Amino acid sequence: MLAGLARETERITLGVLVSPVTFRHPGAFVKVVTTVDEMSGGRIEVGVGAGWNEADHRPLGLAFPAIGERADLMEDQLALLHGLWMEPDGWSYQGHQVRVEGGFLRPKPVDAPGRPRAANGAVRPRIIVGGEGSPRGFRMAARYADEFNLTSSSPERTVERYAALDAACRAAGRDPSTITHSAMVGVMVGADEGEVARRRISLLRALGVAEAGGSDWYEARKARWILGTPDEARAMVRRFAGAGVERIMLQDFLPWDLDMVDLLGRELIGRV
Repeated sequence: MLAGLARETERITLGVLVSPVTFRHPGAFVKVVTTVDEMSGGRIEVGVGAGWNEADHRPLGLAFPAIGERADLMEDQLALLHGLWMEPDGWSYQGHQVRVEGGFLRPKPVDAPGRPRAANGAVRPRIIVGGEGSPRGFRMAARYADEFNLTSSSPERTVERYAALDAACRAAGRDPSTITHSAMVGVMVGADEGEVARRRISLLRALGVAEAGGSDWYEARKARWILGTPDEARAMVRRFAGAGVERIMLQDFLPWDLDMVDLLGRELIGRV
């Protein structure tokens, strides 16, 4: 998908939140990402994760080991992203599940402005990790990531989780301000109350909860989603900004509703 978007666009930054390490071998993943980076002219950001949904795996014949094994493999993947992109040819690595001998990668990532750069001049895409915020996840973020993306959190919980992230950075000898604090937030916005009501019905149907406690499901998300009219949406964005969020990824469950995408662009971007 990103390869296609890379050829059809010119300026927008491209990435996913996130590519589970269970979907591709870490070495193959580095190669694929680098190829798409070349195709895009250096517009890729790399979101990686351990995977969480068994239903994403079993129907496709993909293994879904316990979280400890998945986290081990994710740590190997992060090490390979750094090593194959930033270390000299011949780099070697012995990890939890992956071993690299005489590491070598061509092409290297595109030397685009603003990218992380090593002392030897090597550059790489920004790396994003995320989740609800586990101790090990924070430690890996402090060591390897340029951004931590918090999920499923209200502004109040965001403050608490970011404090734990900052503590992990300080424990690793890293300035917390050097890692971007972002959040992925569900979104459903309408121009007025009538449009909000219509989209609410579409949302509940799209997620299969319209017939089974849909109202309770919707009410439970008001504390952590961007919902409602433009004024209500902007107010919620300001609450996340006050909690320390530097970048918000809007999680849109109505992707074919392009009118809502246009509305978000008009009413949120640059207006909060």
